[in-house]
Amino acid sequence: QVQLVESGGGLVQPGGSLRLSCAASGFTFRSYAMNWYRQAPGKERELVATISSAGGTPTYADSVKGRFTISRDNAKNTVYLQMNNLKPEDTAVYLCNARGIISNYWGRGTQVTVSS
Repeated sequence: QVQLVESGGGLVQPGGSLRLSCAASGFTFRSYAMNWYRQAPGKERELVATISSAGGTPTYADSVKGRFTISRDNAKNTVYLQMNNLKPEDTAVYLCNARGIISNYWGRGTQVTVSS
């Protein structure tokens, strides 16, 4: 059974940091590109960061460049999103996505709230 389980969300003050994790199981993790998306209320889902199956150069949305870092540990079947200098506009549900040649899997998300 395929599972993507996100963790690490929470409430943080502006300027703070959080590290999200996404633990994968039930598929060949190392063969999938991994993505972090986010969705805020009333807004479209936004691709935040991508890392290839081999862990090559990641790509980021312009809104998070220089603040967020995506990484993966293929030995632990886990992808991470380090988020620094958080802003109120980063408030959203953050979702993990695994994208293969044929299959596409989603986690249920973890809430990140940036507020003073």
